[in-house]
Amino acid sequence: MKAHDGMYIDGAWRPAAGPGVIEVVNPADEQVIATVPAGTVEDVDAAVRAARAALPGWAATPPAERAARLAALRDVLVARQDEIAETVTAELGSPPKLSQTVHAGVPIAVTGSYAELAATYAFEERTGNSTVLHEPVGVVGAITPWNYPLHQIVAKTAPALAAGCTVVVKPAEDTPLVARLFAEAVHEAGIPAGVFNLVTGLGPVAGQALAEHPGVDLVSFTGSTAVGRRIGAIASGMVKKVALELGGKSANVILPGADLARAVNVGVANVMSNSGQTCSAWTRMLVHHDQYDEAVELAAAAAAKYGDRIGPLVSATQRDRVRGYIAKGVAEGARLAAGGPDSPHERGYYVSPTVFADVTPGMTIAQEEIFGPVLSVLRYTDEEDALRIANGTVYGLAGAVWAADETEAVAFARRMETGQVDINGGRFNPLAPFGGYKQSGVGRELGAHGLAEYLQTKSFQF
Repeated sequence: MKAHDGMYIDGAWRPAAGPGVIEVVNPADEQVIATVPAGTVEDVDAAVRAARAALPGWAATPPAERAARLAALRDVLVARQDEIAETVTAELGSPPKLSQTVHAGVPIAVTGSYAELAATYAFEERTGNSTVLHEPVGVVGAITPWNYPLHQIVAKTAPALAAGCTVVVKPAEDTPLVARLFAEAVHEAGIPAGVFNLVTGLGPVAGQALAEHPGVDLVSFTGSTAVGRRIGAIASGMVKKVALELGGKSANVILPGADLARAVNVGVANVMSNSGQTCSAWTRMLVHHDQYDEAVELAAAAAAKYGDRIGPLVSATQRDRVRGYIAKGVAEGARLAAGGPDSPHERGYYVSPTVFADVTPGMTIAQEEIFGPVLSVLRYTDEEDALRIANGTVYGLAGAVWAADETEAVAFARRMETGQVDINGGRFNPLAPFGGYKQSGVGRELGAHGLAEYLQTKSFQF
């Protein structure tokens, strides 16, 4: 076990204000692998003050120089990609291949995309007799989740730095080690002192202090809708901007005539990836009644193949939460087609890949975010029925549509109340905006739309 100390504040590692620590547990074997400081209000205040002091200089730095620093950061992340992957595997339990390609690879791509955007974005434009300036919002308080621990830090920090903002990050307490590694990378990339700051700590202490701090101009949060509501209320009371990426209950709609086997197999893979701990996972598969039984059989077979290939959930609390949802699904009349509440291993926070059949739209497992490897297969009678079911939740983060004809799929996707839709298995695009409708959040991440979240406008009239 390694005992880490210090917070990264004002360009250096400094001792924490208090003696508290957080134990980091490997969810695959339940062993404590490290400790990090449990930050206090004093630590958050020091970090925000450092970010505030660094803001004028960084905001005045030419975009080309900000782009160069981001490019250097990308290069450091590339050089440390193996270390990043190993760290995420240790603290999240992600299988090594997923850690390498997604948990390490995607943040590298996103950082590179913002290096390019910072160099090319129109921070000043003319409209009529006016000049419009796009200026940094100010100090950003970023509160990030554990499910994609480095990606979520990068998805907030990279656009904020590109915009000319300074940042204080409070990472999830379950996965703080890769956050510390990122702070080291920031330092190595030569980003000036105070521009990026890291405070590890508990959400109700350090996270709340960051959201409430009067020196923070924008709070960017990714996590549960319940916590997002509280942060939104705090921010609105202080007239701060917020960017909230919250929960999801995404629908995977398979229209008649689509390649059923491919749609089901890709859909199951989407849910099982990262052990189901993905807010945009397509956890509701909607199938026409004529193909329903075949789809259930295909989904059960696909889920069973994961077996030992799927990683654990992040914590005992999360494992127990997911098991509780599985038990509720059975109690409400859904049929287990694969998996169930029993753990496939004696140690570790594992849940078996699970597929529910005979799920109706009003069931708890069809309405609430489970955040585990659990898929619900629902039947529909026609496209209007499928649309009603797809849109029939409080969430609207992501989704998928499969059809024999792409035009048909696009027409259906246009009517879905969700921020992102994959058409016939469309690939991830780091330049495309990501974010939700309804209670799935406020604002967008990634690409130019993500950069715009960290800018405010000023106009000159001539």
